[in-house]
Amino acid sequence: MKAPAAPTPAHLGELFWAFSWLSLQGFGGVLAVVHRELVEKRGWLTPEGFLEDWAIAQVMPGPNVCNLALMFGDRHFGWRGAITALAGLLALPLLLLLSLGALMGQLTDQAAVAGGLRGMGAVAAGLIAGSALKLLLGLRQHALGFPLVLLLASAAFAGVVWLHLALHLIVLGLGGLACGLTWWLLRRRVAQ
Repeated sequence: MKAPAAPTPAHLGELFWAFSWLSLQGFGGVLAVVHRELVEKRGWLTPEGFLEDWAIAQVMPGPNVCNLALMFGDRHFGWRGAITALAGLLALPLLLLLSLGALMGQLTDQAAVAGGLRGMGAVAAGLIAGSALKLLLGLRQHALGFPLVLLLASAAFAGVVWLHLALHLIVLGLGGLACGLTWWLLRRRVAQ
């Protein structure tokens, strides 16, 4: 029996407002919000599909979430969808940013404002850690096997945190290794 088709955005307006809504929730990064909105809430992507799209968006030049919006919009509505998703992602936050920028220019000398902004660093770190765990748990069924995935993730973490390696070196080195190993394993399975 064929599995039912995953839901998709019904029209460009729904796509625009979905990306607008997730962008307005994404303070300090939108990975957790994008995952929750596109995978958990709307069901437009599976966890595995999200991981694949996010990996591609990550290695492309430019902001990850903009790359994801362009790919997702294009997949469903072609170039009009790509532009609509990107516009939804950027329009309202730009207006909000301009308004807050004007206000912050007048409040930067206030100690409470400076302390509040520093306190948001802890929240941002928690969001990043939570998102990393969600992504890692989505890799439980990866072709490499979860132990090797954990090893690669740990090596990437060590490269960033302890060795202070440049991100492009980690992406090219470990990412290239992971792609090569996955390709080799999948090729072997097909040949058997």
